Amino acid sequence: ERLITNGAIAGTAMLVLRLALIPVVVWVAGLAERAEWGLLNLVSLPQPLEWLLGLLLLDYTIWVWHYLNHRVPFLWRFHHVHHTDLDLDVSTAFRFHFGELLLSAFWRCGQVVLIGPAPLLVLVWEIVQEAATEFHHSNWTLPIRVERALNRIIVTPRMHGIHHSVVERETNSNWSVLFSWWDRLHRTARLDVPQDEIVIGVPAYRDPRDLTVPALLLMPFRSQPAYWRLPNGIPPERDVQGDTNRLAA
Repeated sequence: ERLITNGAIAGTAMLVLRLALIPVVVWVAGLAERAEWGLLNLVSLPQPLEWLLGLLLLDYTIWVWHYLNHRVPFLWRFHHVHHTDLDLDVSTAFRFHFGELLLSAFWRCGQVVLIGPAPLLVLVWEIVQEAATEFHHSNWTLPIRVERALNRIIVTPRMHGIHHSVVERETNSNWSVLFSWWDRLHRTARLDVPQDEIVIGVPAYRDPRDLTVPALLLMPFRSQPAYWRLPNGIPPERDVQGDTNRLAA
């Protein structure tokens, strides 16, 4: 049932925006390249180094966008539709409200104007970002040694699973999309929560009957509840359990 819901939400976003998002951003990148806008057009670097720097800057500025989606109430109205999923798998990677994608298109156009990546790099980045999002939302159970090794560089399912916790402090952590370094840089990494202790979702929305397709589409436009309190009025809490920079099993 939730797979059908996630598919329907993804479908509305695809019909309204997603097919236009990448072409528009790539077009803006071409415009910026011709006008020599952006940091990468102001410096002369070998192409491999230019692409590496561009990829890092695109990923970092997406970290900033994700942070803002949680911290700015207007943006959270749309983004929390993604977080209301009561389970976590690759279908969650597509459960984004079309309004959030529309707003993100403006942000991504701003990214390419300021950074100045080549249009081909923008296209590659969109593909890489999509793949990374699908991977870290997946319910793959990787060997902990493998995941800890991967997590030194990229966001992994265990790391992002904590970000989808009903505990507010845990959701307000692990904002990275591709490279996990940005959360360590900003001290927003939270890796100490074992996976079997995580409850997925937003505390105010625990009843699947409140998470139908029409309800999710209208959710940003309705009066908002006390997100971080359960229906009984109690906010979920959890103390730090160990080294917040070491991925728990």
